[in-house]
Amino acid sequence: MRHYKKGRKLGTDAAHTKAMKRSLVQALFLNDRIKTIESRAKEIRPDVDRIITWAKKGDLHSRRLAIAALGNDKELVREIFEKVAQGMFADRQGGYTRILKLGPRKGDNAPMVIMELVTEPVAKKEEKAEEKAPKAAPKKVEKAEETEAVAEAQAEETVEAEEKKAE
Repeated sequence: MRHYKKGRKLGTDAAHTKAMKRSLVQALFLNDRIKTIESRAKEIRPDVDRIITWAKKGDLHSRRLAIAALGNDKELVREIFEKVAQGMFADRQGGYTRILKLGPRKGDNAPMVIMELVTEPVAKKEEKAEEKAPKAAPKKVEKAEETEAVAEAQAEETVEAEEKKAE
């Protein structure tokens, strides 16, 4: 019983799992896109998000934490911090990665995915609301307006008919 570790084991011992995750995170930051198994991609997503959040802070402590997480690759950390400083993830509050499913691998039927860094700017909710065209009024409301118009026309006809009778 192993209750003291959280996360997927990924079919290996702890040291190999840690090395594999570090290698995948480095490859993702170097290439902006990697092809891997779905469980591995889901497992490294929090690590990638954490490193980008550190880069958004940009202070010395965050830089040292990123260097420790990426295995003493100072050039890669410098590159990540520069990308974030340029505003690549400035207005994004999270969700820095995207996982696109490819289907099963031919050899062992493992679910393959492409994991990539999201570089598109975030569309604000207000802008989304403005972009949408105003929807047509619901049919029930239109029918209600039509019935009111018909009722008013009938009321006018009855008033006119009563006036004619009174004359």
